[in-house]
Amino acid sequence: MISTALHQKYDLRLPRYTSYPTAPHFSPAVNGVVYRRWLSELDPKQPLSLYFHVPYCEEMCWFCGCNTKITKHYSPVGSYVDVLRAEIKNVLSALPAKYPVAHIHFGGGSPTILKADDLRNIMEDIQRGFDILPDAEIAIEMDPRTAKPDFMDAMRDCGFTRSSIGVQDFNETVQRAVNRVQSFDLVANVVANLRERGMNGINVDLMYGLPFQTLQGVIDTVDATVALNPDRLSVFGYAHVPWMKKHQNLIPTEALPDTAQRWAQYEAIQNRLAEHGYVAIGLDHFARADDDMAKSMLAGELHRNFQGYTTDRAEALIGMGPSAISSLPQGYAQNDPALGRWKRCVEDGLMAIEKGIAVTDEDRIRRDIINELMCHLSVDLDEICRDHDVPVSRFATQLDDIRKMSVDGIVTVCCNTITVTDTGRPLVRAICAVFDTFLDHAQKRHSQAV
Repeated sequence: MISTALHQKYDLRLPRYTSYPTAPHFSPAVNGVVYRRWLSELDPKQPLSLYFHVPYCEEMCWFCGCNTKITKHYSPVGSYVDVLRAEIKNVLSALPAKYPVAHIHFGGGSPTILKADDLRNIMEDIQRGFDILPDAEIAIEMDPRTAKPDFMDAMRDCGFTRSSIGVQDFNETVQRAVNRVQSFDLVANVVANLRERGMNGINVDLMYGLPFQTLQGVIDTVDATVALNPDRLSVFGYAHVPWMKKHQNLIPTEALPDTAQRWAQYEAIQNRLAEHGYVAIGLDHFARADDDMAKSMLAGELHRNFQGYTTDRAEALIGMGPSAISSLPQGYAQNDPALGRWKRCVEDGLMAIEKGIAVTDEDRIRRDIINELMCHLSVDLDEICRDHDVPVSRFATQLDDIRKMSVDGIVTVCCNTITVTDTGRPLVRAICAVFDTFLDHAQKRHSQAV
């Protein structure tokens, strides 16, 4: 178990490093004009990834940190679909050719709020405008409470291959405390329906650090989840930020576990999943040993993007919908998160970009280092520097900082190869932060613990 001293020293408010540079450092210098030019410069021979954000839910989960709105009526969702389809046309107008697509992901919000015919219409637009590769992964995030049989029929008909199902915790007391009540039988029924339709790629999302969670409770949830036989699991720590997400004020703070209890829950989940034969992937993912994600990690080919760990190797990810972020070889660009402004831009035929950042050669080197640490818990600086044709001496200061960390047993350094230890795995972001030039010294050492 991680000691209290290590908690206090390294469990800091740091980026999750789904990109580098990270989103807080985006600026209006990257706008719709810049983004359109970037799209026009993409190599037509290189496959793309596509992300579609659906910012609606029928009910607010109080732990939620996503960009979403609550609606009990379908009319705003239907109107949203019309604008999203218009954005697909705008993006296609900027691309100089019909591009191959290797990965499609629908996130939210709750994409399962869509009507089956609207999902079909969106996918038909994608199929007309892009060349979806035969082995493409087509994935969707699912709320089992709103996943209807006809929607799953549409998923099957549209070629979906992977579903990410939000479970969080199966304990009813915990569920009521976060306004997310769903029985094991309901979730199991959705999983069975997906498999009956031939969609066997199943992810399950769990959380720790929620109100009223206990060690035995999270272990029971893991055991129940494993009974569903998912290929992959994501295990996230709840971030209580009510000053940013007002609905989190509805969570009973007195029932939240403290930092030591949170880490104990994380370790209990990790150990139990290992007992069930799941392989730990980076910071917070787990997969069966025969799953493509585990194989990609062993082959050194695992990547990280805004959806977390991925086997997707496309160099460009195009995001659509409010707040969606695109990752292109030239840099990052984020759509306006405000639904109204995003809608007006799209309807005017414009790219609805609010901010972004162009990446430099220095950013690319550091991004590669951080990606290796986040995905493989190890990085050979000599190899990275050879790939980028720079001397390893450029990172002499960072190596000194890492060696100081090694005294705490969270990392080792041998011949310029940095390796995160088992103790350091949950603290890997603090190790990555050493290479983050956008964070100042005080942030790295004195940020408030999560």
